[in-house]
Amino acid sequence: MIVRPYFAATFLFLLVVAVAKPISGQTYEGRELVKAQLIADTDAIAPGKAFTVGLLLRMAPHWHTYWKFSGDAGLPSEIKWTLPPGWKAGEIQWPIPLKLMDPGDIQTYGYENEVLLMQEITPPASVADSSAKLSAEASWLVCERLCIPGSAKLQIELPVAAQTAPENEELFSRYRRSLPQAWPEDKIASASWTRNGSEMQLAVESAALTNYPVTEFFPLPDGNLVVGHPQAERGAAGKITFRVPIETPDPKLSSLNGIVVFGQDANGPGRNAWSLNRNGPASATILSASLPDASGMGKFLLFGFLGGFILNLMPCVLPVISLKIFGFIQHAGESRGRILRSGLAFVAGIFAWFLGLALLLIMLKSAGREITWAFQFTNSYFVLVMSAVVLVFALNLFGVFEISLPQSTNRGLLGWTTREGDAGSFFQGVFATVLATPCTAPFLGTALGFAFTQSGWVILIMFLSIAAGMSSPYLLLSAQPAWLRLLPKPGAWMERVKQLMGFFLLATLLFLLWVIGAERGVEAIIWTACFLLALSLACWMKGVFLVPTASATARLVSSVLVLVIVIGSGLYFGAKFSSTKIASGETPLAGDWRPFTPERLQSELAQGHTVFVDFTAAWCLTCKFNEATVLESNAVREAFQRRGIIKFKADWTNADPAITKILKQFGRPGVPLYVLYPRGKDPIVFPELLTKSIILDKLETITPYVATE
Repeated sequence: MIVRPYFAATFLFLLVVAVAKPISGQTYEGRELVKAQLIADTDAIAPGKAFTVGLLLRMAPHWHTYWKFSGDAGLPSEIKWTLPPGWKAGEIQWPIPLKLMDPGDIQTYGYENEVLLMQEITPPASVADSSAKLSAEASWLVCERLCIPGSAKLQIELPVAAQTAPENEELFSRYRRSLPQAWPEDKIASASWTRNGSEMQLAVESAALTNYPVTEFFPLPDGNLVVGHPQAERGAAGKITFRVPIETPDPKLSSLNGIVVFGQDANGPGRNAWSLNRNGPASATILSASLPDASGMGKFLLFGFLGGFILNLMPCVLPVISLKIFGFIQHAGESRGRILRSGLAFVAGIFAWFLGLALLLIMLKSAGREITWAFQFTNSYFVLVMSAVVLVFALNLFGVFEISLPQSTNRGLLGWTTREGDAGSFFQGVFATVLATPCTAPFLGTALGFAFTQSGWVILIMFLSIAAGMSSPYLLLSAQPAWLRLLPKPGAWMERVKQLMGFFLLATLLFLLWVIGAERGVEAIIWTACFLLALSLACWMKGVFLVPTASATARLVSSVLVLVIVIGSGLYFGAKFSSTKIASGETPLAGDWRPFTPERLQSELAQGHTVFVDFTAAWCLTCKFNEATVLESNAVREAFQRRGIIKFKADWTNADPAITKILKQFGRPGVPLYVLYPRGKDPIVFPELLTKSIILDKLETITPYVATE
């Protein structure tokens, strides 16, 4: 369908005229429809150094503004700058729009809720004043069932300084990720145009697009060209043909500008787009478009290394780390080569897990899936398997059974004892990293949030950086065995310490059972406990009957019974476990916390309330530590109450998609995330590890308001 310009203009005129009388500015029926603001990505201006200023438009619910090509109706937003002499403003950078349908088959392209229109500002090489005022007149059209033009004269003042620091990083980073990318190289995607009378056909061939159920073409026509509604037809081998009706007096027109938009859902989160120019696809590839500069990349890799190092101090991983320290004590006094080999095996286990996790996430991302940190702990079956592994480790430490090989194997392989110990160190390294993933250490969230928006190579390099950080203490201890002299000498006491560590693992098991209960309820805990009881019986039989001194017949019968118990109980209790229902997340919350939904958040913000949201999960020990020591402390609770702040708890235990979307918007790969929405101001994001002073100081700065009954 093609909506002629005069039809669209008439439609727009009638809508505006229909409301022109009762409306003053952008206020309609007592509501402010659009709030406009200028913000910068820097705290100061450095002469000659370009920076970015954005026009932030926040629309009332269900109202929308328009893209640079508005479609069948509407008008794009405009920014007219008044800059000092010698200053330059670049073109507006438009994020990927939504495709909107209005009554009468009117198709438009625009933005709902919020949009940031960015422009690069370049100051001259010399700025005499100590500060600079940048002024702009912004105009827009906001529509719902009717359309209302709006405008505002805005100003932003920034100091002039030799050194600058980033500002509004989360907001600019989020909208930069939503900008269309340059067209990739031919081996990733090719595009060709053909014209058949009043129809243009765009043929796109790309294996990458087969992973996205929704692929659309948003046109950007020039001059007097009128375009209809593009239709997509999928063919074999990743070929998609877009048919675009046109009306133009130019018989030589052979191509169109536009963007190819692809994602899991129409207008859904996480969409991407490639820009297509009339002169042909750009030469830049996806990889070069997504790779940051070297300094930015180095900063995030350092964050990843530091986050990996701090993971060793998180409560999730301490039970297994204690096992490695115990291993160092055992090796004290042995040869330097033996100690180094054991340490390298442990480090190899850490790298193996992080490498495998990175490859899995890259495959999920290439398939169009949302990727997050600790995503495996949102799967109750993974937690069930981890519960079994932790129990087996604990029973082994208690001496219920020993992992041993047949005597013939021991005789046939020289030095197997040494290699078996190295294998144990390797799996301890794997086990440590598996238990570490529910925790998000300081620096780690920022590093992973950056990596998950980049190419597969960046994700891989980031995970290797995290692995290097986590393994660095053990590598240093292994390379400097002289430091082991500071540890206690081996002795009979070690057997008791080994058993004590088994109780630490049982404490971890209790935590995992609690996670299962939060994900699937009490009934799931019962069936899991039944399976673990059967698994304990199998381990006891292994320790008593499957020993080298037993006869071949006894070992055969015992092996069969052990397999029957493990497999049979796994199938039976696994079926019972599967029949339990996933928790809804609507359970009553203690204190004055309220269950979170995006709709409830918007409702409170629309009423002018200040809101604090705790994005958490049952399996996140960092979250629980922050809640117990900070958020539930008397001082913080009373501070929230005095200021009348609404508190929401967003439970991500089962990877709620609505919460995943918000985490991605804030550039975080997982929980914890703490966001304060002050009344009439930009959201404030807190660090992963909280202190009372961080919360109280921030509350003191945003509002002195004290709620009264």
